[in-house]
This record gives sequence, structure tokens and C-alpha cells, in this order.
Amino acid sequence: MNKSIQHFEENGIHKLEKVVENFLKDPRDMAGFVHGIQNEVVRLGLDIIRETLEDCDQMLRDSAKRKSRWVISRRDSKQLITSLGEISFRKTLFRNKEDGHSEYLLDAILGLDPHERMTEDAEAELFKEAADASYRKAGEECSIQSSVSKETVKNKIHALDFSRAPKPCVHKKRQVKYLYIDADEDHVALQFQNKKGNLQVNEQGYKSNCAMAKLVYVYEGIEKEHPKSRRHRLVNTYYFSGIYAGESGNAALWDEVYHYLEETYDLDHVEKIFLNGDGGNWIKAGKKKISGITYVLDEFHIQQYLSRATSHLLDRTEDIRRELTEAMRSGTKRT
Repeated sequence: MNKSIQHFEENGIHKLEKVVENFLKDPRDMAGFVHGIQNEVVRLGLDIIRETLEDCDQMLRDSAKRKSRWVISRRDSKQLITSLGEISFRKTLFRNKEDGHSEYLLDAILGLDPHERMTEDAEAELFKEAADASYRKAGEECSIQSSVSKETVKNKIHALDFSRAPKPCVHKKRQVKYLYIDADEDHVALQFQNKKGNLQVNEQGYKSNCAMAKLVYVYEGIEKEHPKSRRHRLVNTYYFSGIYAGESGNAALWDEVYHYLEETYDLDHVEKIFLNGDGGNWIKAGKKKISGITYVLDEFHIQQYLSRATSHLLDRTEDIRRELTEAMRSGTKRT
């Protein structure tokens, strides 16, 4: 890092002073001033990252413990895209004395695949952007000074493993009087499967580029975030979410919920389990899987259903009011 700091003192500070000087000549160019500062600061950050990685590699080359098992084979260049930009550094390929296989020990220490081109922070930016925009846009926004192709974004997303997370290890089952289960769903926009126009076909045979994601979460109640807070939070919340399609998917989802309840709580001690939802069939199916559930329709949908049920009464009331008004006007004219 010392070399990077020294280089910045010799060159970077001069460039920063030049950026400030240009801004003072034209104070209206605030955007140019900010971008100029950002570029120099980012360049310093990338130099520090590069130098630190090369220092780590040099420590491996100098290590006496390493020399007892590994010999130096050669040095190669490695490019990595970070959320700041792309860095290029030198790393050493070592050969094992016992079995003869070769390995970049620095990659092993960093937890990097030998062919990996992106750091975790850049991937995080990529996934975050891909959730709200296109693959192309995500590739452009994953790094301040670098970008990747939309094909790379697609490959990264398709390689994700969405296997179910392990259930929490509970040594002693919790005893509570009440449990609450909230269930809801939302449409999730999908990218085209292979090319534009090639859409997924849903259960009804219609083409669609969206999927229905289901969310179920279990909790023990609500509490204030702190004694004087107006904000509240759920107590001991556990979430289940995914694309559970059809009756088999619904059954699998509620089986997961039941197994979690059975493993986490002393159900003999629970007096009531409330299931809150909008009245969807897949939500009501939870009553068949988990005995003793009290189904509760949420307030929003109660109001919605009441409005639908009584809207014709409102229309009739308006007709009567109109007839009375016309009758009164007619009587006034005859008088």
C-alpha cells in the first residue's frame, strides 16, 4: 500500500489540484468537478487493492512453510472486475512437491475460482441491478469504471443455487400461546427464456413472462423496536418463499411450514395458530395441512369484499335520491 500512497502523493494530488483549479475557473461545472474527484479517488482505491493482493502473493513466495511443500512454477497476470473498476495484478502458480499438481495459492486464500473474473461486491451490484432492470443495464452498473456483457449477467444469474436453506437448529422447542402465519403472493417479471418472443406457458396454457411467487412467514407476535418507539417489528420471524406451482407445489410449501412449526415449537402448548391472508385457495389449503388453524381475512380484503357485496345497494340509493329530487322539482313547478 505504501507504493500506492507514494504514487498518489506524487501524481494523484497534482491531478486533484488540477481538477480544483479547473472548477474555480468555471464554478458552474459542478458535475465535471465531482466526476474529476471521483476518478482520482477511485484510481487510488484500485491501486491500493492491486498492491495489497500482490503483497499477499509475495508473502506466499517468501513463506518458509510454503517452501516445504510447494515450489514456484511461474507468475501470471490476473484481471478482476470490482465494484470500483477493473484491476490487473500478478500472482504466482505453485507446484506441489508431493503429487505434482499446480495451484494459485493466492486464489485459494481469497476463495476465488482460478477463472473467476468478478469479485463478490461486483456480483452483488450486478444481481441488485438485474432484479430491477435488464441484463444489459445490470452489466453496465455492476462497477463504477468497468462493465460486463449481458451474456455474463445471464450466466451468473442462471448459475445461482436457490435450494432451500437449512432450518434453524433448535435445541429446545419454544413454548408460546399464539402463533401467526401470514401468506401472500406477487407477480414476478421474468426475462425471456431463450430469445424475445419465447415465453413461458402457464398452467392454463397461456403464454406469460411472469411467475407467481408465494411468501409465507411465521412469527410469534409484534413488539416495539424499543420502549419509546412508534415502529414495531415481528418477533422471531421465519420466511418461506418461492415458485410453488400447482397443487403439488402448494402441498410442498405447507409441508415445509408444518415441519418448521413441529421442529421449533411445542405445539401442545400453542393455544391458537392464526393464518392471515387474502382468501386465495392456496392459502386456505394451509388449513388442511396444519390442524387447529384459525383463518383470518385481512382488513384490506374485508373492506374490498364488503364494497363488492354492497355496491348495488349504493347504486339503488343513488337512484332513489335522484327520483326524490326530480319529484320535488316537479312539485315546485306545479305550485
